[in-house]
Amino acid sequence: MILIKTRVNYPFIYFLVEENLVLMYRIEIDKYVTASTLIDSSNTEMYDLASPESFESFIHNEREPVEGRSIFMNHRDLDFMADEINKQIQRNRQLNKAKNQIDAVHLVTGESPAGSLRLGLDRPKTVIGFPDAFSIGPLWRIPEKEGLNFRTEWLFDNINFEQEDTEYERKFKNVLLQIEDIAPHVPIYIWYGNNAEEQTGLRLYLTLLRDKPNKIYLMNTTELYEKYIAGDDESAYFHTGLLDSKQLKRFFQKEQNNKTLSEEKRINFQEEWRSLSQKEEVLRIWKNGQIQAVPEDYFDSLIIEKLESLHRKQESPEFILTAKVIGELVAEQEEFVDYFYLEFRLRQLVYNGTLEIKGVPKSMRHYRIKLR
Repeated sequence: MILIKTRVNYPFIYFLVEENLVLMYRIEIDKYVTASTLIDSSNTEMYDLASPESFESFIHNEREPVEGRSIFMNHRDLDFMADEINKQIQRNRQLNKAKNQIDAVHLVTGESPAGSLRLGLDRPKTVIGFPDAFSIGPLWRIPEKEGLNFRTEWLFDNINFEQEDTEYERKFKNVLLQIEDIAPHVPIYIWYGNNAEEQTGLRLYLTLLRDKPNKIYLMNTTELYEKYIAGDDESAYFHTGLLDSKQLKRFFQKEQNNKTLSEEKRINFQEEWRSLSQKEEVLRIWKNGQIQAVPEDYFDSLIIEKLESLHRKQESPEFILTAKVIGELVAEQEEFVDYFYLEFRLRQLVYNGTLEIKGVPKSMRHYRIKLR
């Protein structure tokens, strides 16, 4: 498909995809779209043009759509269309900002904890879940385009997410749009735990919010767990994603009117993000109350030690399911460790000859490994 021109007749957007063919998209809700949204959408129709010149005066409801015709759209085409559609959605959201946002906005790292917050918190509320794992991968020059491209390429080349997400960059951009849309009069709650992933996200969010006058409240779920629940449960919870919706609701009910974040602390967090975003390290841990960059092979020795331990329980070294190795290793750590990063390092140990492999490494559940 060749996208030639676009034109807006809100809530309709027209794309001239060939010299005599128009693709119409109908905006029905104010939720930002992705490429998969467009592929699965029933909001599109195609129309023939008498000539390319008539596109400027084209109105779809003056003619019948083309039936039974299909066109090929590659990812670049779909991403361009999503950009154009999202621009119009944002303009409409900005016009209706005061009406659409009447209560708190909640920011959290990860789509899973975002789902728990949506389930647990009373309406009305807006929950924005950043679909990312900020303890791993380069942060250099994020959220600028060059930095985002660099991070996207690194994740694509190295991290074997079990459900391949070809729309990571689009989802990232859509969250940036959602943050831009936050009305200035609503309170903002940032949820995070004591781990590198969410602590890094906290610093990014406060940088993205630097020009907004909103009152900001920090919800440290590790501290809140210890304050309200730990006496009844000896488990350690380092990550918001490990808590259920009822626990999160309880925290909010107890802490929603706590002190707001001071301007001084906001600036300190923003400076810390500036420092992080100037570097190209790909692994961060939370240690002594700080985000610390560590070498890429930081966990390699732990992987080898775990395999040695598992082999000692066998009569002779046999292949062990990768998911088992990683699961046991994560369970033994006193901090949150990204499963997928460990799988990446395990593959590196295969590539450099430290480990043998049996199976196809399309996910940690599909292959086994052992020490050579």
